[in-house]
Amino acid sequence: MNTNFPRTLSLLRKEKGLSQRTVAKQLGVSQAVLSHYENGLREPGLEFVAKCADFYKVSCDFLLGRTMSREDYTITAEDLPDISEEKDNVLRGSMLAALSKKLIVNSISLIFDIVGKSKSKKLISETAMFFNIAVYKIFRTLYSANGKNSEEFFSVPDKVWPELTDAELSRNRLSVKCAAEGIKLSDDDDTAELPTLSQEYISKEYPALVQSLLSVLQTAGKRLNERIK
Repeated sequence: MNTNFPRTLSLLRKEKGLSQRTVAKQLGVSQAVLSHYENGLREPGLEFVAKCADFYKVSCDFLLGRTMSREDYTITAEDLPDISEEKDNVLRGSMLAALSKKLIVNSISLIFDIVGKSKSKKLISETAMFFNIAVYKIFRTLYSANGKNSEEFFSVPDKVWPELTDAELSRNRLSVKCAAEGIKLSDDDDTAELPTLSQEYISKEYPALVQSLLSVLQTAGKRLNERIK
């Protein structure tokens, strides 16, 4: 066990204003044993580390000093609030589909709340269009996979939509970037006023949604990093 664990264990208890006796009882050990753990005189087993993580609501990696983030990114569908308008709708399919839906819906809701605070119609409309095109692209990909589906369902010609949607997503991303940075591409553009999006700010402003966003960012980051290795 590394030397960060005793210090972190003691710090978390003191932050909550709890005595060693109280915490020891909750964790199923004696006060003397907990004192030894906090002072680095004894090394606990992995089961105790997991109990501590659950009790203090932090990740095991944080306890062991492997990360500065206290958040545990392991999320189940029941852990996440679903703030989509169709709250009574029971999503059919696998648990993975249900969890993915909640992660994405909550993350997009957080993004739109941030964008809405900017008071920039340009930023809001371009952000919305980015998601519109992304939804169009994935839905048409699924739709077109079945050769029996008629392409007349869509107004954009079959031969051009893949390249056209790719190009439009790039254009939208540039427009969002410019609007967010206050770069006017036309005289009609307004100026966005965005807050500093630190993890501390997001966690404070969106406590029910931050886990979803962090999970999406972590998953996407892992995939992107795989592409550059």
